[in-house]
Amino acid sequence: MEEAVEAASLPRWHQLPATEPSVAHYRQAPARHQRCPFPCRPDVNACVAVWQGRLCDLAASAVVVPSNERGATASPVSRHLFQRAGPQLERELHHTGKNVTTGQARLTKGYNLPARFVIHTATPRYNLKYRTAAEGTLHSCYREVLQLVCDHRLASVGLPCLHSSRRGFPPDVGAHIALRTVRRFLERFADPAGPLLVLTVDAMDAGIYEVLLPHYFPRNQREEECARYQLPEDIGDNFGAPVIPDRAIRIIDNPQHSYQGLSAADEHPVPARLASGLRDFSHMEDDVDRQRLLGQRAGGGDPAQAGLSEQLCKQERYERLLRRARTEDLSEISGIGCLYQTGKDRFGRPVICFIGKWFRATEIDLDKALLYLIYLLEPLVAHDYTIVYFHTLTESDNHPALHWIRHVYDVLEYKYKKNLKAFYIVHPTIWTKLMTWWFTTFMAPGIKQKVHNITGVEYLYSIMDMNQLEIPAFITEHDMTINGVRYFRPQA
Repeated sequence: MEEAVEAASLPRWHQLPATEPSVAHYRQAPARHQRCPFPCRPDVNACVAVWQGRLCDLAASAVVVPSNERGATASPVSRHLFQRAGPQLERELHHTGKNVTTGQARLTKGYNLPARFVIHTATPRYNLKYRTAAEGTLHSCYREVLQLVCDHRLASVGLPCLHSSRRGFPPDVGAHIALRTVRRFLERFADPAGPLLVLTVDAMDAGIYEVLLPHYFPRNQREEECARYQLPEDIGDNFGAPVIPDRAIRIIDNPQHSYQGLSAADEHPVPARLASGLRDFSHMEDDVDRQRLLGQRAGGGDPAQAGLSEQLCKQERYERLLRRARTEDLSEISGIGCLYQTGKDRFGRPVICFIGKWFRATEIDLDKALLYLIYLLEPLVAHDYTIVYFHTLTESDNHPALHWIRHVYDVLEYKYKKNLKAFYIVHPTIWTKLMTWWFTTFMAPGIKQKVHNITGVEYLYSIMDMNQLEIPAFITEHDMTINGVRYFRPQA
């Protein structure tokens, strides 16, 4: 058996000799950035190592292997890793019966590998028509992997290039997405006792990483200065995700403030999507996961034709509602304050709060309520997000009819269901639990595993800092009444 290489023994990025680029050469062209978007951070550089070797020889807490949605290996590297791990790894994947959705990740044991665990992620296929979607999904692969690293507190991870030229991905595009996502992650979680990310490269990618790493992880002022000229203009958002300008619309962070309607001059027309874009870009056929999340049944007819007109109608209906949401006066709904964004969870995902007691379903215009929901969430649902619903002290007139809830679920686009990571129901009643079970079992099975009933506010602190959670006083008072005085907010 080949000798394993200990991840902890590899030199860190900051220990390697820094490049000495000619700043004067780069200054012949105008700088793309006023200042370096990724300044020198010794603590971040200390969490990165670059290693050109075989992934299956790396002794780390975990190694990451790219695959497709059916769990099949996507490259010779991953096939070799499966062979080295032994048949137990395939048996575990087969026994659990859970395929990895494109852009998602899951963790299994490492068995005969030097690594303790294996993180599997289904990578996208690249096509020029699906470029934006493919790049966004590749970012999601890296982010889901890094989230598992946090969840399981892994000390070291072997992270190969998840993009593949075999699946059509341009190597330089994939490298930019990988490095900026890793950099943004480490900016939040870099710590002397934090994870070591071993960027595992082959001969082809080694040259690309050698050029790009000093731009995303500069080790001195000279590398920082050169990065201003060499980095592309699109460096992603605060998490490294590709930025889609058409979705950058204004929202109200706190609906307690008065709603300011958008004028026609503020509008950005929503571009019509191609019908071909309805087919899954990862393998160019009907997306089974989309059907599951939308409550549809797979099969029946040509997968390229079945339901196409229905999907187009739904898409056109949603875009009409989005245009109305941007133009109509929704102050009567925003002024209620029952729906608003309240900070972010520990993984940087926006948290949406819904106060059930303030939602007077029998008194308000439910059509406008739907428009305000779309207006608030549209800029957020392109990436992961979380919803917290407070059922505290609700009464019968706070409960909308079930057919309206189903209507809302049907109207909202696929991304709303896919990127919803968790739906927490605080202070549920027996009736709430029963209705939630019925709805997620028969009408919305795609989100069943994402719904969690919790009995107290304090349980939210495991997912978000208490200072990020803004809720009405009556909720905390009720919580203390039923759970005791365990709710605590430090004084400013």
